[in-house]
Amino acid sequence: MTHSGITMLEARDITKVYRSGAGDVMPLKGVNVDLMAGELTLLMGPSGSGKTTLLSILGCILSPTSGALRLAGIPTKGLSAEGMADLRRKHVGFVFQAYNLIPVLSAFRNVELPLLLTPLGKAERRQHVEAALRVVGLQERMHHFPRQLSGGQEQRVAIARAIAADPDLLLCDEPTGNLDSQNADSVLELFERLSQDSLTLAVITHDEHVASRAHRRVRIIDGVLREVDPGEHRHGPADP
Repeated sequence: MTHSGITMLEARDITKVYRSGAGDVMPLKGVNVDLMAGELTLLMGPSGSGKTTLLSILGCILSPTSGALRLAGIPTKGLSAEGMADLRRKHVGFVFQAYNLIPVLSAFRNVELPLLLTPLGKAERRQHVEAALRVVGLQERMHHFPRQLSGGQEQRVAIARAIAADPDLLLCDEPTGNLDSQNADSVLELFERLSQDSLTLAVITHDEHVASRAHRRVRIIDGVLREVDPGEHRHGPADP
């Protein structure tokens, strides 16, 4: 596909150090990555390699120990915790392996929940929620509760919740990990459609289906990122 050429996120020389009495742990040692609008990037690497730490930094949940991050043209250096939260709220959506839906709320209310933190009025929130559920194909299930939905439908509600505020960047940590192959495939098709609408996606996964659909694959090796060409991933050893 043709990407817009817009750089949605720039990360330069990102390091992260966790300090403890047993010694410092440094999962990220100078990570450089650009994420382009309309691009689906797969983040690969073995367990403990720092993938989730990197995703949290890219999503402005964690601050790097050093390095520079620019999201939607806005540098994060020097932002207060409130400023980081505002940037995250305006530009980033998150999808996790666990659906994290609230059991006593309908699909509609689960998707609406993060919008309650925005200036949107009730009518505007309804428009956003209904549009997001329509995108994921669940507009007919908006009044169902999580217990009335399949695992694949629950994950699609979680995706609707993540995109309801129209983020520029969607970060996904093992989003198909709890799904069978058929439901996983429907989620991947949804990600492809979202990227065609210029949404930027970065996905951590070991799912080979995701690898085959990603526009780019990058692997964390010894705390730094490097591009993986399609042939290497296809014929190389699988991640543990």
